[in-house]
Amino acid sequence: MEIKEVFSLARVPSILLLGLVYVAYVLIGGVIFWKLEGDLGQKDVSQLLLTKKMFLSKYTCLDQEGLEALVQLVQDSSKIGLSLKSNNTAAGFWKFTSSAVFAATVVTTIGYGNQCPTSTAGQIFCVFFALFGIPLNVVVLNRVGKYMLAIERNISDFLEGKTGRKKCTRFFVHLVSYISGTVLFFIMPMIVFQLEEGWTFSQAIYYCFISLSTIGFGDFVAGTSKDSNPDKWYPDWYNVLIASWIFFGMAWLALVINHSIDILERLNTHFKMRWGKEKQGHDSGSAESENPETQVEEEDENKKSPMNQQATQ
Repeated sequence: MEIKEVFSLARVPSILLLGLVYVAYVLIGGVIFWKLEGDLGQKDVSQLLLTKKMFLSKYTCLDQEGLEALVQLVQDSSKIGLSLKSNNTAAGFWKFTSSAVFAATVVTTIGYGNQCPTSTAGQIFCVFFALFGIPLNVVVLNRVGKYMLAIERNISDFLEGKTGRKKCTRFFVHLVSYISGTVLFFIMPMIVFQLEEGWTFSQAIYYCFISLSTIGFGDFVAGTSKDSNPDKWYPDWYNVLIASWIFFGMAWLALVINHSIDILERLNTHFKMRWGKEKQGHDSGSAESENPETQVEEEDENKKSPMNQQATQ
């Protein structure tokens, strides 16, 4: 008995199989991350403990309690975008342009975590702002995605009328759309972030995908220097460009994900129909061979056939 027959006989619901695949995928990813990052994390902890020991031995006037107070001061300063490296301080996170980018990360559910409201009024406003902003963002992104898809289909229909080749034309239009979107929302921003932020290309492409997919770890955030360096200055157009890139990039990535889901659903339907036909053919063949009435009729025909032959002779 083949594997597909076992599944068909057991009548396992597709949602259960999908859930098992999902859980297995997450667990396998967890194991891989654990192996890749676990050893490095242990090394980082050991290095930090060694650095702490050397720091306390060098500055003997500073005890453990003083060190904890200093660390708390640095953390509090980092939360509001200030630096203690010099007597000068940055303007903090809450400039107009950076506040607008923060609002965009709220409604898009990216939530980097590097910037957050601390006042009671700001936290309450953030709740209601997200409550109405997130559905609005979903509706707008859906409309923009449909508009992009309509443009893609119009171009495809136009080229189909000129060439008369439906499948080749659609494949070509999809390919050009994917390549154009990759260049516009990944390659070009990667170059800009490498120049403006000083990141490597791998860090920049990592940030692009983590942001547009709304994962938003917050380990890399464009428009806000990682160490809140007061000497680092960003032009206002840079934050506006980031907000625009996030919005249209999310719409394009949602379109790509919808295409991928459509392909997976078509493959699922294809395999279901294929297995269903094979199962139907197997069941019909088994029914004919196991049906006693059919066997009796065949035996009667075999008995009558010699008599019919004599009558003919």
